[in-house]
Amino acid sequence: MARQIAAPAISLRTWVAVLGSVVGCFMAGMNVHVTNASLPNVRGSLGATFEEGSWITTAYLVAEIIIIPVTGWLVSIFSMRRVLMVGTAGFVFFSIACSLAPNIQSMIFARALQGAFGGVLIPLSFQLIVGELPSNKHALGMALFAVADNVAQAAGPSLGGWLTDAYSWRWIFYLQVPPGLLLLAAIGWSVKPQPVQLEKLRQGDWWGIITMAIGLSALQIMLEEGGRNDWFSSSFIVNCTLLAVLGLAGFAYVELKSKTPFINLRLLGRYNFGLASLMQFCFGAVVFGVVFLVPNYFAEVHGYNASQIGAMMIPYGIVQFIMSFATPRLMRWTSARTAIIAGFAITGLGCLMNIHLNPNAAYNVIVPSLVVRGIGQSLVVVALGVMAIQGLEKEQLGSASGLFSMVRNVGGAIGIALSSQIVVEREKWHAQRIGESVTLFAQATQQRLVEWVNLLAHRHLDYASALYGAGAGQLRQQALGLINNTVRRDALLQSYSDAFYIAGLAMLVCMLAGFILRKNAD
Repeated sequence: MARQIAAPAISLRTWVAVLGSVVGCFMAGMNVHVTNASLPNVRGSLGATFEEGSWITTAYLVAEIIIIPVTGWLVSIFSMRRVLMVGTAGFVFFSIACSLAPNIQSMIFARALQGAFGGVLIPLSFQLIVGELPSNKHALGMALFAVADNVAQAAGPSLGGWLTDAYSWRWIFYLQVPPGLLLLAAIGWSVKPQPVQLEKLRQGDWWGIITMAIGLSALQIMLEEGGRNDWFSSSFIVNCTLLAVLGLAGFAYVELKSKTPFINLRLLGRYNFGLASLMQFCFGAVVFGVVFLVPNYFAEVHGYNASQIGAMMIPYGIVQFIMSFATPRLMRWTSARTAIIAGFAITGLGCLMNIHLNPNAAYNVIVPSLVVRGIGQSLVVVALGVMAIQGLEKEQLGSASGLFSMVRNVGGAIGIALSSQIVVEREKWHAQRIGESVTLFAQATQQRLVEWVNLLAHRHLDYASALYGAGAGQLRQQALGLINNTVRRDALLQSYSDAFYIAGLAMLVCMLAGFILRKNAD
């Protein structure tokens, strides 16, 4: 009987490099969401308007989404070690700059540069895992990536809300300094230095980079600002849309024609990688959209503050932490494809648990659905990453990691914009539909009006004078206001239900797509 060849041992330096990159991925991912619960406090402290405050998040996302696909090319020129060191150092420096920002202009500038330097940390974490670890450890590596990627989404609002209420919003950015310094030390010790290849810089695919930067930044700005500017009724949004279409079309043309593209779009023609990237795009849209919807639902419908919203997200983070490490074992018992199918099915089920929201649906309904979605998301992140890279050559891993991260973030940006717009438009539609039956001529409305007037009169010290005296007209107006608020609340609940319903259907479509993934990549 032939003796089995033992898998090569993985050195301590390799593990330190991988774990360090995972910490960097967590930091960068968390910063997308960390200011969400604290934006009112930041705006108030810096004297910013609502529109100006929105750019605190937009600036970070625009810079990050541009840098992610360029990262693999930067590594080929300056080496993994230098790009990681510079990215981490810049991220820490501009985190401190954000915390010290005296006005909204300097805050937006610092956030953009924080996103630019932090943008390299997400794809390089993916690249180190698939490039440095042997194939039999890819599932474990992707589990670590999933912990960083998924838990960061829950930790961002939780930590941001708690630090803002307990101390100050400025501590949100100070929080990045200790792990950043630790990451610098880990990279310096574990990642081998490589020579610089500046000739690649001179021969760079500059037209591809320029068109990509224009297209992605215009797309991100259009998605972030569209809802606040009434979409295509605004010339600004129309111009951004045209720039996005022209820029991305030019980017695709240049990259497909170039002999030395900075990112290999032809990888999308590989069956498994292309299909997995499309599923990753939809997955990013749903996950980012849901992470956006849940805090807004708690704040708008139930009046929760930042700390309460953060506390509601903790179970979501805990279950993903546990499931990320359980997924590799589940994949060994079944297969990556089975885990993907199950993951999308469970994520879809978690979304569909929220399609019948009512006034009593608070943490008792939303938190269980978050837990279910957390289980499914962990399965998808680990298994889909493993499935996507199967059969890819090592020299293509830089492009693959950039593309895979980019499609997730672009999908996330579109998901946030769509979920917001669905809630706004469906609320109008439901309010109109409910309003057609709630009229002063309807018997049910008249009965409800009498009930509200009686209830309000009972609260008055002089019941008789309130009900029959001069105050009767005022009570009637108050009762009409309460009915109007009830109509708006019911319309809002139904609009959120619709958004979760669409998200659930999208995940079930991805589940069906999982059945046509090939077990053996071409």
